[in-house]
Amino acid sequence: MAARILIVEDNRVVARDIGQQLVRIGYEVSGVFARGADAVKFSQEVGTDLVLMDIRLEGEIDGIDAAGQIRNTCRVPVVFLTAYADDETVKRARETEPYGYLIKPFEDQQLRTAIEMALYKHASEQKLRESERRYATTLASIGDGVIAIDAAANITFMNPVAETLTGWSFEKAMNRPVAEVFRIVNEATRDKVEDPAATALKLGKRVELAPQTVLIAQDGRETPIDDCGAPIAADYGMITGAVLVFRDMTQRYHAESELRKAQEELSRMSRVTTLGELTVTIAHEINQPLMAIVTNAAACLRWLSDQQMNLMEARAAAERVIRDGHRAGDVVATIRSHAKKSAPDIKPLNLNNQVEHVLTLIRGEFRRQSISEELVLPDEPAIVLGDAVQLQQVVLNLVSNAIEAIERAYNNPKRLKICLQQNTPGTVLCSISDSGIGLDVQSADRIYDAFYTTKAGGIGMGLSICRSILSAHGGSLWATPNDDYGATFYFTLPSIMDPVANV
Repeated sequence: MAARILIVEDNRVVARDIGQQLVRIGYEVSGVFARGADAVKFSQEVGTDLVLMDIRLEGEIDGIDAAGQIRNTCRVPVVFLTAYADDETVKRARETEPYGYLIKPFEDQQLRTAIEMALYKHASEQKLRESERRYATTLASIGDGVIAIDAAANITFMNPVAETLTGWSFEKAMNRPVAEVFRIVNEATRDKVEDPAATALKLGKRVELAPQTVLIAQDGRETPIDDCGAPIAADYGMITGAVLVFRDMTQRYHAESELRKAQEELSRMSRVTTLGELTVTIAHEINQPLMAIVTNAAACLRWLSDQQMNLMEARAAAERVIRDGHRAGDVVATIRSHAKKSAPDIKPLNLNNQVEHVLTLIRGEFRRQSISEELVLPDEPAIVLGDAVQLQQVVLNLVSNAIEAIERAYNNPKRLKICLQQNTPGTVLCSISDSGIGLDVQSADRIYDAFYTTKAGGIGMGLSICRSILSAHGGSLWATPNDDYGATFYFTLPSIMDPVANV
Protein backbone atom coordinates (compact mmCIF):
# COMPACT_ATOMS: atom_id res chain seq x y z
CA MET A 1 0.00 0.00 0.00
CA ALA A 2 1.40 3.40 -1.04
CA ALA A 3 2.26 5.87 1.69
CA ARG A 4 -0.11 8.81 2.08
CA ILE A 5 1.66 12.18 1.93
CA LEU A 6 0.25 15.51 3.12
CA ILE A 7 1.53 18.62 1.22
CA VAL A 8 1.67 21.92 3.09
CA GLU A 9 2.74 24.64 0.60
CA ASP A 10 1.34 28.15 0.19
CA ASN A 11 2.44 28.40 -3.48
CA ARG A 12 -0.25 26.58 -5.45
CA VAL A 13 1.93 25.98 -8.46
CA VAL A 14 4.69 24.47 -6.36
CA ALA A 15 2.12 22.44 -4.43
CA ARG A 16 0.68 21.07 -7.68
CA ASP A 17 4.14 20.15 -8.99
CA ILE A 18 5.04 18.35 -5.75
CA GLY A 19 1.77 16.44 -5.92
CA GLN A 20 2.53 15.33 -9.45
CA GLN A 21 6.02 14.27 -8.39
CA LEU A 22 4.62 12.17 -5.55
CA VAL A 23 2.17 10.37 -7.77
CA ARG A 24 4.85 9.83 -10.37
CA ILE A 25 7.20 8.13 -7.90
CA GLY A 26 4.46 5.94 -6.40
CA TYR A 27 2.95 7.80 -3.44
CA GLU A 28 -0.59 8.93 -2.65
CA VAL A 29 -1.43 12.58 -1.84
CA SER A 30 -3.65 12.66 1.23
CA GLY A 31 -4.23 16.42 1.14
CA VAL A 32 -2.87 19.85 0.16
CA PHE A 33 -2.97 22.90 2.42
CA ALA A 34 -1.53 26.39 2.34
CA ARG A 35 -1.91 27.17 6.04
CA GLY A 36 -0.12 25.50 8.93
CA ALA A 37 -3.18 25.46 11.20
CA ASP A 38 -5.19 23.55 8.57
CA ALA A 39 -2.39 20.99 8.27
CA VAL A 40 -2.33 20.46 12.05
CA LYS A 41 -6.11 19.96 12.16
CA PHE A 42 -6.07 17.52 9.22
CA SER A 43 -3.23 15.48 10.78
CA GLN A 44 -5.11 15.25 14.07
CA GLU A 45 -8.55 14.42 12.65
CA VAL A 46 -7.86 12.48 9.45
CA GLY A 47 -4.27 11.40 9.71
CA THR A 48 -1.49 10.85 7.21
CA ASP A 49 1.74 8.90 6.90
CA LEU A 50 4.08 11.84 6.32
CA VAL A 51 3.99 15.61 5.96
CA LEU A 52 5.96 17.64 3.40
CA MET A 53 6.04 21.00 5.15
CA ASP A 54 7.10 24.34 3.69
CA ILE A 55 8.73 26.48 6.37
CA ARG A 56 7.34 29.84 5.14
CA LEU A 57 3.52 29.66 5.26
CA GLU A 58 0.52 31.97 5.33
CA GLY A 59 -1.38 32.49 8.58
CA GLU A 60 -0.56 32.85 12.25
CA ILE A 61 1.84 29.88 12.47
CA ASP A 62 4.60 28.99 10.06
CA GLY A 63 5.74 25.55 9.02
CA ILE A 64 8.12 25.11 11.93
CA ASP A 65 5.42 25.82 14.53
CA ALA A 66 2.98 23.58 12.69
CA ALA A 67 5.56 20.78 12.58
CA GLY A 68 6.09 21.09 16.33
CA GLN A 69 2.36 20.72 17.02
CA ILE A 70 2.05 17.73 14.68
CA ARG A 71 5.01 16.04 16.35
CA ASN A 72 3.59 16.57 19.86
CA THR A 73 0.01 15.48 19.09
CA CYS A 74 0.24 13.01 16.23
CA ARG A 75 3.83 11.81 16.04
CA VAL A 76 3.65 12.00 12.24
CA PRO A 77 7.06 12.40 10.53
CA VAL A 78 7.70 15.81 8.93
CA VAL A 79 10.10 16.64 6.09
CA PHE A 80 10.74 20.35 5.60
CA LEU A 81 10.64 21.94 2.17
CA THR A 82 12.22 25.36 1.84
CA ALA A 83 14.25 27.63 -0.35
CA TYR A 84 15.88 29.05 2.76
CA ALA A 85 18.79 27.42 4.56
CA ASP A 86 20.10 30.16 6.81
CA ASP A 87 21.46 29.22 10.21
CA GLU A 88 18.59 30.69 12.19
CA THR A 89 15.95 28.83 10.15
CA VAL A 90 17.85 25.55 10.39
CA LYS A 91 18.25 25.99 14.16
CA ARG A 92 14.50 26.56 14.65
CA ALA A 93 13.63 23.66 12.39
CA ARG A 94 16.02 21.32 14.21
CA GLU A 95 14.18 21.84 17.51
CA THR A 96 11.06 20.21 16.04
CA GLU A 97 13.07 17.03 15.31
CA PRO A 98 12.23 16.78 11.61
CA TYR A 99 12.87 13.65 9.58
CA GLY A 100 14.37 15.46 6.60
CA TYR A 101 15.20 18.81 5.05
CA LEU A 102 14.87 19.41 1.29
CA ILE A 103 16.06 22.57 -0.43
CA LYS A 104 13.78 23.60 -3.30
CA PRO A 105 13.93 22.83 -6.14
CA PHE A 106 14.57 19.06 -5.88
CA GLU A 107 14.52 16.08 -8.21
CA ASP A 108 12.24 13.03 -7.99
CA GLN A 109 15.05 10.86 -6.70
CA GLN A 110 15.91 13.36 -3.96
CA LEU A 111 12.25 13.49 -2.91
CA ARG A 112 11.92 9.69 -2.93
CA THR A 113 15.10 9.27 -0.87
CA ALA A 114 14.00 11.84 1.71
CA ILE A 115 10.54 10.26 2.06
CA GLU A 116 11.82 6.67 2.30
CA MET A 117 14.44 7.60 4.89
CA ALA A 118 11.84 9.51 6.92
CA LEU A 119 9.33 6.66 6.82
CA TYR A 120 11.99 4.09 7.75
CA LYS A 121 13.30 6.21 10.63
CA HIS A 122 9.76 6.83 11.87
CA ALA A 123 8.92 3.08 11.76
CA SER A 124 12.12 2.23 13.66
CA GLU A 125 11.42 4.82 16.32
CA GLN A 126 7.84 3.58 16.66
CA LYS A 127 9.08 0.02 17.23
CA LEU A 128 11.56 1.34 19.78
CA ARG A 129 8.83 3.25 21.60
CA GLU A 130 6.60 0.16 21.64
CA SER A 131 9.47 -1.90 23.03
CA GLU A 132 10.15 0.72 25.68
CA ARG A 133 6.47 0.74 26.65
CA ARG A 134 6.46 -3.05 26.96
CA TYR A 135 9.54 -3.01 29.16
CA ALA A 136 8.22 -0.11 31.21
CA THR A 137 4.91 -1.93 31.71
CA THR A 138 6.75 -5.11 32.68
CA LEU A 139 9.01 -3.32 35.15
CA ALA A 140 6.03 -1.46 36.58
CA SER A 141 4.13 -4.69 37.22
CA ILE A 142 6.85 -6.79 38.90
CA GLY A 143 7.09 -7.00 42.66
CA ASP A 144 10.72 -5.84 42.87
CA GLY A 145 11.94 -2.27 42.89
CA VAL A 146 13.92 -1.24 39.81
CA ILE A 147 16.15 1.84 39.40
CA ALA A 148 18.21 2.57 36.29
CA ILE A 149 21.10 5.03 36.23
CA ASP A 150 23.24 6.54 33.51
CA ALA A 151 27.02 6.56 33.23
CA ALA A 152 27.18 9.47 35.71
CA ALA A 153 25.18 7.45 38.32
CA ASN A 154 22.14 9.70 37.90
CA ILE A 155 18.66 8.16 37.93
CA THR A 156 16.98 7.66 34.55
CA PHE A 157 14.17 5.28 35.54
CA MET A 158 12.22 4.13 38.61
CA ASN A 159 9.29 1.75 38.72
CA PRO A 160 6.34 2.19 41.17
CA VAL A 161 7.74 -0.33 43.69
CA ALA A 162 11.00 1.63 43.84
CA GLU A 163 9.02 4.83 44.34
CA THR A 164 7.11 3.26 47.24
CA LEU A 165 10.18 1.84 48.99
CA THR A 166 12.36 4.94 48.58
CA GLY A 167 9.58 7.46 49.17
CA TRP A 168 10.66 9.34 46.02
CA SER A 169 8.51 9.86 42.93
CA PHE A 170 10.25 9.25 39.63
CA GLU A 171 9.50 12.83 38.60
CA LYS A 172 11.44 14.20 41.59
CA ALA A 173 14.19 11.57 41.46
CA MET A 174 14.86 11.96 37.73
CA ASN A 175 18.49 12.98 37.03
CA ARG A 176 19.35 12.99 40.76
CA PRO A 177 22.38 11.04 41.99
CA VAL A 178 21.31 7.52 42.93
CA ALA A 179 23.07 7.80 46.31
CA GLU A 180 20.72 10.66 47.22
CA VAL A 181 17.59 8.62 46.54
CA PHE A 182 18.71 5.08 47.33
CA ARG A 183 20.15 5.45 50.84
CA ILE A 184 21.20 2.16 52.46
CA VAL A 185 22.99 1.33 55.71
CA ASN A 186 24.10 -1.78 57.56
CA GLU A 187 21.36 -2.68 60.03
CA ALA A 188 23.78 -3.59 62.82
CA THR A 189 26.56 -0.99 62.47
CA ARG A 190 24.50 1.76 60.78
CA ASP A 191 27.47 2.32 58.45
CA LYS A 192 26.61 3.67 55.01
CA VAL A 193 26.59 1.03 52.25
CA GLU A 194 27.41 1.87 48.65
CA ASP A 195 24.55 0.89 46.36
CA PRO A 196 25.23 -2.04 44.04
CA ALA A 197 24.25 -0.09 40.90
CA ALA A 198 27.02 2.46 41.41
CA THR A 199 29.46 -0.31 42.29
CA ALA A 200 28.47 -2.28 39.18
CA LEU A 201 28.98 0.90 37.15
CA LYS A 202 32.53 1.22 38.45
CA LEU A 203 33.51 -2.45 38.31
CA GLY A 204 31.64 -3.35 35.15
CA LYS A 205 30.15 -6.54 36.62
CA ARG A 206 27.15 -7.77 38.57
CA VAL A 207 27.27 -6.96 42.29
CA GLU A 208 25.23 -8.45 45.17
CA LEU A 209 24.14 -6.46 48.21
CA ALA A 210 25.61 -7.45 51.57
CA PRO A 211 23.26 -9.08 54.14
CA GLN A 212 21.58 -7.02 56.86
CA THR A 213 21.11 -4.00 54.62
CA VAL A 214 18.36 -1.49 55.35
CA LEU A 215 16.90 1.05 52.92
CA ILE A 216 16.09 4.43 54.47
CA ALA A 217 13.18 6.10 52.69
CA GLN A 218 12.79 9.84 52.25
CA ASP A 219 10.36 9.96 55.20
CA GLY A 220 12.71 7.96 57.44
CA ARG A 221 11.05 4.56 57.08
CA GLU A 222 13.47 1.65 57.20
CA THR A 223 12.99 -1.46 55.10
CA PRO A 224 15.26 -4.54 55.08
CA ILE A 225 16.13 -5.27 51.45
CA ASP A 226 18.01 -7.68 49.27
CA ASP A 227 19.22 -6.52 45.89
CA CYS A 228 21.79 -6.62 43.13
CA GLY A 229 23.19 -4.24 40.53
CA ALA A 230 24.28 -4.98 36.99
CA PRO A 231 26.01 -2.79 34.40
CA ILE A 232 24.39 -1.82 31.10
CA ALA A 233 26.87 -2.18 28.24
CA ALA A 234 26.56 -0.76 24.73
CA ASP A 235 27.18 -2.93 21.67
CA TYR A 236 30.77 -1.77 21.54
CA GLY A 237 31.43 -2.68 25.18
CA MET A 238 31.35 0.73 26.85
CA ILE A 239 29.37 0.88 30.13
CA THR A 240 26.49 3.32 29.58
CA GLY A 241 24.68 2.83 32.87
CA ALA A 242 23.50 0.28 35.40
CA VAL A 243 20.27 -1.17 36.75
CA LEU A 244 19.44 -1.86 40.38
CA VAL A 245 16.88 -4.51 41.38
CA PHE A 246 15.84 -4.76 45.04
CA ARG A 247 13.04 -6.28 47.07
CA ASP A 248 11.40 -5.76 50.44
CA MET A 249 12.54 -8.59 52.73
CA THR A 250 10.23 -7.73 55.65
CA GLN A 251 7.76 -10.55 55.06
CA ARG A 252 10.51 -13.07 54.36
CA TYR A 253 12.39 -12.16 57.53
CA HIS A 254 9.12 -12.35 59.47
CA ALA A 255 8.38 -15.76 57.96
CA GLU A 256 11.90 -16.97 58.79
CA SER A 257 11.47 -15.72 62.35
CA GLU A 258 8.14 -17.52 62.68
CA LEU A 259 9.72 -20.66 61.20
CA ARG A 260 12.53 -20.54 63.76
CA LYS A 261 9.96 -20.14 66.54
CA ALA A 262 7.97 -23.08 65.16
CA GLN A 263 11.11 -25.21 64.93
CA GLU A 264 12.04 -24.34 68.51
CA GLU A 265 8.51 -25.20 69.67
CA LEU A 266 8.59 -28.43 67.67
CA SER A 267 11.93 -29.32 69.23
CA ARG A 268 10.54 -28.60 72.69
CA MET A 269 7.43 -30.67 72.02
CA SER A 270 9.62 -33.46 70.64
CA ARG A 271 11.59 -33.49 73.89
CA VAL A 272 8.37 -33.52 75.90
CA THR A 273 6.96 -36.31 73.73
CA THR A 274 10.16 -38.32 74.01
CA LEU A 275 10.10 -37.92 77.78
CA GLY A 276 6.47 -39.04 77.82
CA GLU A 277 7.25 -42.07 75.66
CA LEU A 278 10.17 -42.95 77.92
CA THR A 279 7.95 -42.68 80.99
CA VAL A 280 5.30 -44.89 79.41
CA THR A 281 7.93 -47.40 78.32
CA ILE A 282 9.36 -47.63 81.85
CA ALA A 283 5.88 -48.06 83.34
CA HIS A 284 4.96 -50.72 80.81
CA GLU A 285 8.15 -52.75 81.01
CA ILE A 286 8.70 -52.62 84.76
CA ASN A 287 5.07 -53.42 85.59
CA GLN A 288 5.45 -57.15 84.92
CA PRO A 289 8.45 -57.82 87.21
CA LEU A 290 6.81 -55.68 89.90
CA MET A 291 3.64 -57.74 89.67
CA ALA A 292 5.72 -60.90 89.95
CA ILE A 293 7.50 -59.46 92.99
CA VAL A 294 4.18 -58.68 94.67
CA THR A 295 2.79 -62.13 93.83
CA ASN A 296 5.85 -63.99 95.16
CA ALA A 297 6.09 -61.80 98.26
CA ALA A 298 2.43 -62.58 99.04
CA ALA A 299 3.14 -66.29 98.56
CA CYS A 300 6.14 -66.04 100.86
CA LEU A 301 3.99 -64.44 103.58
CA ARG A 302 1.36 -67.15 103.22
CA TRP A 303 3.97 -69.91 103.65
CA LEU A 304 5.40 -68.15 106.72
CA SER A 305 2.05 -67.37 108.38
CA ASP A 306 0.50 -70.78 107.78
CA GLN A 307 0.16 -73.00 110.84
CA GLN A 308 2.22 -75.59 109.06
CA MET A 309 5.04 -73.21 108.15
CA ASN A 310 6.86 -74.28 104.99
CA LEU A 311 10.24 -72.58 105.07
CA MET A 312 11.41 -74.18 101.84
CA GLU A 313 8.46 -72.79 99.84
CA ALA A 314 8.85 -69.42 101.58
CA ARG A 315 12.55 -69.39 100.73
CA ALA A 316 11.81 -70.26 97.08
CA ALA A 317 9.26 -67.44 96.91
CA ALA A 318 11.75 -65.01 98.47
CA GLU A 319 14.38 -66.06 95.92
CA ARG A 320 11.88 -65.37 93.14
CA VAL A 321 11.30 -61.90 94.64
CA ILE A 322 15.04 -61.23 94.53
CA ARG A 323 15.27 -62.53 90.96
CA ASP A 324 12.35 -60.40 89.81
CA GLY A 325 13.84 -57.38 91.59
CA HIS A 326 17.06 -57.89 89.65
CA ARG A 327 14.99 -58.26 86.48
CA ALA A 328 13.25 -54.92 87.15
CA GLY A 329 16.68 -53.34 87.61
CA ASP A 330 17.84 -54.86 84.33
CA VAL A 331 14.79 -53.44 82.54
CA VAL A 332 15.51 -49.95 83.89
CA ALA A 333 19.16 -50.27 82.89
CA THR A 334 18.14 -51.33 79.39
CA ILE A 335 15.79 -48.38 79.00
CA ARG A 336 18.50 -46.04 80.27
CA SER A 337 20.89 -47.43 77.67
CA HIS A 338 18.24 -46.73 75.02
CA ALA A 339 17.89 -43.16 76.26
CA LYS A 340 21.67 -42.68 76.14
CA LYS A 341 21.81 -44.50 72.78
CA SER A 342 24.09 -47.08 74.36
CA ALA A 343 24.73 -50.25 72.42
CA PRO A 344 22.81 -53.31 73.70
CA ASP A 345 24.72 -56.05 75.52
CA ILE A 346 25.00 -58.35 72.51
CA LYS A 347 26.33 -61.87 73.02
CA PRO A 348 25.50 -65.43 71.91
CA LEU A 349 22.28 -66.66 73.56
CA ASN A 350 20.34 -69.88 73.59
CA LEU A 351 16.86 -68.62 72.64
CA ASN A 352 15.35 -71.90 73.92
CA ASN A 353 16.47 -71.00 77.45
CA GLN A 354 15.24 -67.39 77.14
CA VAL A 355 11.74 -68.57 76.17
CA GLU A 356 11.66 -71.17 78.98
CA HIS A 357 12.84 -68.53 81.47
CA VAL A 358 9.96 -66.22 80.51
CA LEU A 359 7.41 -69.05 80.79
CA THR A 360 8.70 -69.84 84.27
CA LEU A 361 8.03 -66.22 85.27
CA ILE A 362 4.50 -66.19 83.93
CA ARG A 363 3.37 -69.80 84.45
CA GLY A 364 1.45 -68.82 87.57
CA GLU A 365 -0.77 -66.66 85.37
CA PHE A 366 -1.46 -69.68 83.14
CA ARG A 367 -2.72 -71.58 86.18
CA ARG A 368 -4.81 -68.67 87.40
CA GLN A 369 -6.48 -68.28 83.99
CA SER A 370 -6.71 -72.08 83.41
CA ILE A 371 -4.82 -71.69 80.15
CA SER A 372 -3.29 -74.80 78.64
CA GLU A 373 0.19 -74.10 77.35
CA GLU A 374 2.23 -75.95 74.77
CA LEU A 375 5.93 -75.33 74.17
CA VAL A 376 7.64 -76.76 71.11
CA LEU A 377 11.42 -76.38 71.01
CA PRO A 378 13.90 -77.57 68.38
CA ASP A 379 16.17 -80.51 69.13
CA GLU A 380 19.23 -78.33 68.72
CA PRO A 381 19.60 -75.09 70.70
CA ALA A 382 18.53 -71.98 68.74
CA ILE A 383 21.59 -69.77 69.18
CA VAL A 384 21.25 -66.07 68.37
CA LEU A 385 23.30 -62.93 68.97
CA GLY A 386 21.32 -60.63 71.23
CA ASP A 387 20.69 -58.82 74.47
CA ALA A 388 19.14 -61.29 76.94
CA VAL A 389 17.00 -58.74 78.81
CA GLN A 390 15.66 -57.18 75.60
CA LEU A 391 14.77 -60.51 73.99
CA GLN A 392 13.07 -61.65 77.19
CA GLN A 393 11.07 -58.41 77.05
CA VAL A 394 9.90 -59.33 73.56
CA VAL A 395 8.77 -62.84 74.53
CA LEU A 396 7.18 -61.65 77.78
CA ASN A 397 5.24 -58.87 76.01
CA LEU A 398 3.93 -61.21 73.32
CA VAL A 399 2.95 -63.93 75.82
CA SER A 400 1.28 -61.36 78.11
CA ASN A 401 -0.70 -59.97 75.16
CA ALA A 402 -1.79 -63.51 74.27
CA ILE A 403 -3.01 -64.13 77.85
CA GLU A 404 -5.00 -60.88 77.80
CA ALA A 405 -6.53 -61.76 74.40
CA ILE A 406 -7.56 -65.19 75.75
CA GLU A 407 -9.01 -63.60 78.88
CA ARG A 408 -11.22 -61.30 76.74
CA ALA A 409 -12.53 -64.22 74.62
CA TYR A 410 -14.93 -65.67 77.20
CA ASN A 411 -16.40 -68.55 75.16
CA ASN A 412 -13.27 -69.75 73.38
CA PRO A 413 -11.12 -72.64 74.59
CA LYS A 414 -8.10 -71.33 76.46
CA ARG A 415 -5.01 -72.45 74.58
CA LEU A 416 -1.57 -70.97 74.02
CA LYS A 417 1.19 -72.51 71.93
CA ILE A 418 4.77 -71.35 71.63
CA CYS A 419 6.89 -72.86 68.90
CA LEU A 420 10.58 -72.23 68.25
CA GLN A 421 12.28 -73.59 65.15
CA GLN A 422 15.00 -73.09 62.59
CA ASN A 423 13.14 -71.28 59.85
CA THR A 424 15.70 -70.97 57.06
CA PRO A 425 19.47 -71.33 57.23
CA GLY A 426 20.64 -68.50 59.44
CA THR A 427 17.19 -67.61 60.81
CA VAL A 428 15.24 -68.63 63.92
CA LEU A 429 11.43 -68.36 63.89
CA CYS A 430 9.34 -68.07 67.05
CA SER A 431 5.52 -68.21 66.90
CA ILE A 432 3.13 -67.46 69.77
CA SER A 433 -0.40 -68.61 68.98
CA ASP A 434 -3.45 -67.94 71.16
CA SER A 435 -7.18 -68.70 71.09
CA GLY A 436 -8.16 -65.19 72.06
CA ILE A 437 -10.33 -62.51 70.46
CA GLY A 438 -8.36 -62.57 67.23
CA LEU A 439 -6.83 -59.88 65.03
CA ASP A 440 -8.75 -57.04 63.42
CA VAL A 441 -7.55 -57.06 59.80
CA GLN A 442 -8.36 -53.35 59.34
CA SER A 443 -6.13 -52.33 62.25
CA ALA A 444 -3.43 -54.97 61.68
CA ASP A 445 -0.94 -52.43 60.33
CA ARG A 446 -1.50 -50.00 63.20
CA ILE A 447 -1.00 -52.31 66.16
CA TYR A 448 2.76 -51.68 66.06
CA ASP A 449 2.35 -47.87 66.29
CA ALA A 450 3.29 -46.28 69.61
CA PHE A 451 0.25 -45.42 71.76
CA TYR A 452 -2.18 -47.33 69.52
CA THR A 453 -4.16 -49.89 71.50
CA THR A 454 -7.37 -51.91 71.24
CA LYS A 455 -7.48 -52.66 74.97
CA ALA A 456 -9.43 -50.60 77.48
CA GLY A 457 -6.87 -48.93 79.70
CA GLY A 458 -4.01 -50.01 77.43
CA ILE A 459 -1.19 -47.63 76.57
CA GLY A 460 -0.17 -49.14 73.24
CA MET A 461 3.59 -49.43 73.75
CA GLY A 462 4.21 -53.19 73.98
CA LEU A 463 4.24 -54.15 70.30
CA SER A 464 6.01 -50.92 69.36
CA ILE A 465 8.81 -51.77 71.79
CA CYS A 466 8.95 -55.37 70.54
CA ARG A 467 9.32 -54.32 66.93
CA SER A 468 12.03 -51.78 67.82
CA ILE A 469 14.03 -54.37 69.76
CA LEU A 470 13.73 -57.00 67.03
CA SER A 471 14.63 -54.49 64.33
CA ALA A 472 17.75 -53.52 66.29
CA HIS A 473 18.66 -57.23 66.42
CA GLY A 474 18.18 -57.67 62.67
CA GLY A 475 14.86 -59.45 63.07
CA SER A 476 11.21 -58.77 62.21
CA LEU A 477 7.74 -59.05 63.75
CA TRP A 478 4.34 -59.71 62.18
CA ALA A 479 0.98 -61.32 62.97
CA THR A 480 -1.78 -63.30 61.22
CA PRO A 481 -5.31 -64.34 62.28
CA ASN A 482 -5.84 -68.05 63.00
CA ASP A 483 -8.31 -70.14 61.02
CA ASP A 484 -10.41 -70.96 64.10
CA TYR A 485 -9.71 -68.75 67.11
CA GLY A 486 -7.27 -66.04 68.01
CA ALA A 487 -4.09 -64.91 66.29
CA THR A 488 -0.47 -65.88 65.92
CA PHE A 489 2.46 -63.51 66.33
CA TYR A 490 5.75 -64.38 64.63
CA PHE A 491 9.21 -62.99 65.05
CA THR A 492 12.53 -63.93 63.48
CA LEU A 493 16.12 -63.46 64.57
CA PRO A 494 19.42 -64.20 62.81
CA SER A 495 20.88 -67.42 64.20
CA ILE A 496 24.41 -68.70 64.82
CA MET A 497 25.02 -72.17 63.49
CA ASP A 498 27.72 -72.96 66.07
CA PRO A 499 26.10 -73.18 69.55
CA VAL A 500 28.49 -71.50 71.96
CA ALA A 501 26.10 -70.54 74.72
CA ASN A 502 23.71 -72.29 77.03
CA VAL A 503 22.33 -69.37 78.96
